[in-house]
Amino acid sequence: MSSAFYEEGSRLLKPGAFEFVLDSELKRAVRSQNFLTLVTLETSREWEGMMVTADDGTLQEVAQVIGREVRDTDLLGHSEKGTLALVLLDADFEHSARVIDRLVARIDHYEFPTPLRIAVGAACYPTHAVDAASLKRQAMTRPIVNWRGHRGDQSRSVDPN
Repeated sequence: MSSAFYEEGSRLLKPGAFEFVLDSELKRAVRSQNFLTLVTLETSREWEGMMVTADDGTLQEVAQVIGREVRDTDLLGHSEKGTLALVLLDADFEHSARVIDRLVARIDHYEFPTPLRIAVGAACYPTHAVDAASLKRQAMTRPIVNWRGHRGDQSRSVDPN
């Protein structure tokens, strides 16, 4: 994988590359009249008793954990500090919810070295938004799962809406 597009040693797209590919895939979805779902994972970790935005190492770790549950054709990147983004190609919201369940189950069974909080949100083209900016905004404001855990002390709450 090219180091110009991917973070070193992973399939995690760099922010600029992710934005470019998201825009391209959204245009393809419009032309072919297919669904596309953007899943966001806002990650924070505990540091000296406070929750702070996750560092790059933590993001890489979460990306490796969830990367095992998605297709090779799906896109995995990070768009902002502490936020991972996953683009599920040709996936409507209903099918994406099943993928999100698998991602959260994978996270539930992984022992992170520090306490984490992960808020998972999702938005689907054309159901929730029709352009990249509004799709990102909708995914960030449509929480589906709030996960909190550390070595066997895990909990999550699910928003059915």
